[in-house]
Amino acid sequence: MGQVRDWDTYSRPRPRPESNRGLIFKYHPRPVGDIFRGKTAQIEVRESGPRQAEFKLPSLRGCDGSVLLDSTPGKPAEKEHPANNPSLQGFEVIDEAKAQIEAICPKTVSCADIVAFAARDSAFMVRGINYALPAGCRDGRVSLSDDIPQNLSAPFFNATQLEDNFARKGLSRDKMVTLSGAHSIGVSHCSSFSTRLYFFNATHPQDPFMDPNYVAFLKTKCPPSNAGAAINPTVALDIVTPNRLDNNIEEAPWGTDFRPDILSSPSMAKAVMYNAKYGSKWEAKFASAVVRMGYIDVLTGKHGEIRKNCHIVNY
Repeated sequence: MGQVRDWDTYSRPRPRPESNRGLIFKYHPRPVGDIFRGKTAQIEVRESGPRQAEFKLPSLRGCDGSVLLDSTPGKPAEKEHPANNPSLQGFEVIDEAKAQIEAICPKTVSCADIVAFAARDSAFMVRGINYALPAGCRDGRVSLSDDIPQNLSAPFFNATQLEDNFARKGLSRDKMVTLSGAHSIGVSHCSSFSTRLYFFNATHPQDPFMDPNYVAFLKTKCPPSNAGAAINPTVALDIVTPNRLDNNIEEAPWGTDFRPDILSSPSMAKAVMYNAKYGSKWEAKFASAVVRMGYIDVLTGKHGEIRKNCHIVNY
């Protein structure tokens, strides 16, 4: 994958031949590249905010930066939903990058593109994964918390439900497995997976697909939810290599975001084992999957807008 390259100006794009959605490969100028790298470095081992935000961007209305918008009176935004709050962080990094980019290239770079570039650069910083990234996404004007349940994968989804949810967005089973394994940096709040430890179902108090030793460890970090709503600690998504984006979660699927029941499907288990064995192959597949997500229901041309402030729509 090599080093992060020096970019040409954002205004001199190279067309993507196979694109039919108006996206093109663009490279931000050196000062903008410095902004991305400088800001993402601040959180590379803290929350992996931009990378998480990019994974969520295509899941609702497309890659339109909707998760960055603040709530308006009577209309809670996506960021307020329990699926995003309090786990999704790093908004201040995007804000600072946006402010500096606006000073260099006003009304040119969308908030959606900033998240995508920041996520790509953070992947490089914590793994060395680098890839050419399509740009030209425009920002949406709608963000509703109520859109979350029918679009984002819930923590309790089994392998079949996960596959179906990804398929609705045009993502294959292999890409689903690859991206599930990418949840290997940052932290997860206990509230997002505590039901798998204590109240899984009437037959099994804890998720039978989870390693019993790992469940015992997690219980030392996460008390039962009825111990008090204010108690909501965090646990590393990957306890083996918590500060490195890698295929370790595929190799030893103990991450809080990994669905071990994926291994009950022969085809999915085969994909997991392949990713675990061939780290460099997983890196290439990860990059391909992220780029593919960037083409989901994007806004280009005259659709959407280039927000001046990532938190609010233009008026």
